[in-house]
Amino acid sequence: MMTGTEAQPFCMMARVYYEDTDAAGVVYHTRYLAFMERARTEWLRQFGLSSAELARTQQVLLAVRSVRVDYRRPARLDDLLTVTTEIVSVRGASMTLRQSCLRGDELLCEGQVDLACLDAAGFRPRKLPPELAGAATFTAIPARRNL
Repeated sequence: MMTGTEAQPFCMMARVYYEDTDAAGVVYHTRYLAFMERARTEWLRQFGLSSAELARTQQVLLAVRSVRVDYRRPARLDDLLTVTTEIVSVRGASMTLRQSCLRGDELLCEGQVDLACLDAAGFRPRKLPPELAGAATFTAIPARRNL
């Protein structure tokens, strides 16, 4: 639990391209998951972490265990979206993140992503490495806009 001023979630901007849409110019529901995946990757990078580096140096993979997404409004071709990421909880071998896609102040979709920490060789659960286990403190760092 944080006291005082709550930190803002990490934000990444994403433009909707033709490849993201159907014939009517509306974003496919699965493309929101791709936007969220990119935001999680960039969220890690702001702390000097990368999925490739964690796999190479610590033999750790972060796998999506479950995703729940609520779609509210459609995004359309050429929209500029803000994709947010924030920590909900961190446990021994997993973490839960809340993510959303917005167009300006309008909420288009929001979701919760459960990530499992796995051993890269055997795909078995393992404790989060110290860099990730301390992720709950990441929320104390003000988010930056990733343009």
